[in-house]
Amino acid sequence: MSYNRYTNFTSNGAIDLVPFVEIKKMPTDYYVHHDVNTRLDVLSYDYYGDPNYGWLIMQANPEYGSLEFKIPHNALLRIPFPLELAITNYNEGIRKYKKLYG
Repeated sequence: MSYNRYTNFTSNGAIDLVPFVEIKKMPTDYYVHHDVNTRLDVLSYDYYGDPNYGWLIMQANPEYGSLEFKIPHNALLRIPFPLELAITNYNEGIRKYKKLYG
């Protein structure tokens, strides 16, 4: 089962604003040139074996905003790898965010 990034931001059945959390760079990360014909769910499946981590790839590449279709052709994308460590780093960022902002 895929990681549910909304779990930490759900209250009374509603999803609160999910903040941007920086994904730390790791020497094990992959870098690929983006082909506008390749969706992030496909990249997620290729690198993680699960199509549900396109959001993590977007989090690792904040310079391209939050909309996949706005990523320019041939842009260099960072794929955080391995997935388990990237999720751990994301969760650390969430803990820090909640400590600072509640």
